[in-house]
Amino acid sequence: MLNVSGNNAIGVFDSGLGGLTVVREIIRLLPEEDVVYFGDVARLPYGNKSRETVIKFSVENSLFLLSRGIKLLVVACNTATALALEFLQSIFSIPVVGVVDPVVERVAKMSPNEVAVIGTVSTIRSGVYQSRLREFGVSRINAKACPLLVPTIEAGYVGRPICDEIIRDEISPVLGRNTDLLLLACTHYPIIKRRIKTLFPKVRIVDSALPTAKAVKKLLDDYGIRKKHGVGTLELFVSDMPNDFEAIARKFLGKDMDDVKVRKVGDVLY
Repeated sequence: MLNVSGNNAIGVFDSGLGGLTVVREIIRLLPEEDVVYFGDVARLPYGNKSRETVIKFSVENSLFLLSRGIKLLVVACNTATALALEFLQSIFSIPVVGVVDPVVERVAKMSPNEVAVIGTVSTIRSGVYQSRLREFGVSRINAKACPLLVPTIEAGYVGRPICDEIIRDEISPVLGRNTDLLLLACTHYPIIKRRIKTLFPKVRIVDSALPTAKAVKKLLDDYGIRKKHGVGTLELFVSDMPNDFEAIARKFLGKDMDDVKVRKVGDVLY
């Protein structure tokens, strides 16, 4: 038995703010649940850090969220999922879920002919999506790092012609003649999902946000710790306050920030 109740919050962390796309889907699917998010923007990117450092940061992030009384932990960071998820699951008593397996399971059920995987340099280099897809029976895989997409999104270029040009240049090379499914292996990418679909209408597109939210719902039900009533709240913590923070967060959440509590953690973690 877990020493938590349905009234405890769901904790989510990412190296930055991209994980808010996962939070957005959790809120949509489970509107009664309270969510606490931590974005470690002071120490990003995680992709150029060693495994030991990523595990250290992930444990610190998790301990902070645990101090807020969470009942379930979501690792909404591809690098942390690849390098630290199993360790976190081994040391914490609450359920811990990452962003890789839920979307890989979803892709496998769609029976694709050939899958293209796009992500950051570190995620693609880790091979975590490629190996997990093969384990789930998907054999035809093309993977490509798209290093320009995240800065394009964070710079606010979505919807501008330059954004479409960058999307074409970054994604076109990974789409082969037989590619029928594109897996967005970065939590930033759902922000440009509609633009990608417009530019490549024949390819099915899947990202980790909704599959991860569904995995959260299943775990809450399995453990009997789902909140039954009320309207959920969102607390947002960051380790530093980047420029245009509210505009960036609003973009990822798809909602106004008026009803969101935002606090800077600062040196609490270090």
